Amino acid sequence: MGNFLTGKAVAVTGAGRGIGRAVALAAAAEGAGVVVNDYGVSMDGGSPSSEIAEAVVKEIEAAGGRAVAVADDISTMAGGQRVVDTALSAFGRLDGVVCVAGILRERMLFNMTEDEWDPVIATHLKGTFTVFRAASAVLRAQRSGTLIGFTSGSHQGSYSQANYSAAKGGIISLVRSAALGLHKYGVTANAVAPVARTRMSAGVPMELTEIGEPEDVAALVVYLLSERAREAGVTGQVYTVAGPKIAVWAQPRELRSAFAEGGAWTPERIAEVLPGSVGVDPMPLLPPG
Repeated sequence: MGNFLTGKAVAVTGAGRGIGRAVALAAAAEGAGVVVNDYGVSMDGGSPSSEIAEAVVKEIEAAGGRAVAVADDISTMAGGQRVVDTALSAFGRLDGVVCVAGILRERMLFNMTEDEWDPVIATHLKGTFTVFRAASAVLRAQRSGTLIGFTSGSHQGSYSQANYSAAKGGIISLVRSAALGLHKYGVTANAVAPVARTRMSAGVPMELTEIGEPEDVAALVVYLLSERAREAGVTGQVYTVAGPKIAVWAQPRELRSAFAEGGAWTPERIAEVLPGSVGVDPMPLLPPG
């Protein structure tokens, strides 16, 4: 057992498998009491089972740690609130939340249905919001704590997962908004874009040249939950971790600009100026040509 999170209580969603499970185990090993949340669904969001979360709690307790299971659907406001309330009732406090829960429903944009769009947005984006919303009220009042959202390199865009990509981009903006809004209360917020071997990454339709294990991601999350990260002023950031590699993503900013003569643009004038003066920022995933 380590002591990086001694005395803290954290809640982890999607903690029954993969990265979420690794985060829950690592946080408990570093001294935290852990709320293990997992609705226990398959990758497409079906067949919920409470046994998934309970199994991880047993692992943590067998190793000498403290944990409690919550098999709630965090895409609902009530589910997100119960995750936070469980931490307060079980451990008397809450110091951080880590929102890992997610599902996939892959389809090309022109074939995607509402039934394939809504559940993915609900689980990833709304599921992060519901937990952040409930946790931020507690952390603001105590003037300390950490919110961690899980995003993906797919926030750059995706060939066949527009729902997933949109949700992951939204999580980054939610994290940055949380970092701005809660900074004066001593609360930090960050996002992690992992590249690790999980049941989700197994279905990626391309070779991942940089990839690690869930435990690599868990080590970064433990750091972000710790006082060491807060003291270093780490907030509003997006980090990728892929095996031995940790990287930080750039903050959004304007690259180039042009100004209209006389203060007004016409389509004709834009056609003359934009390609040469403002130009484009090439998409990394878009084939050249």
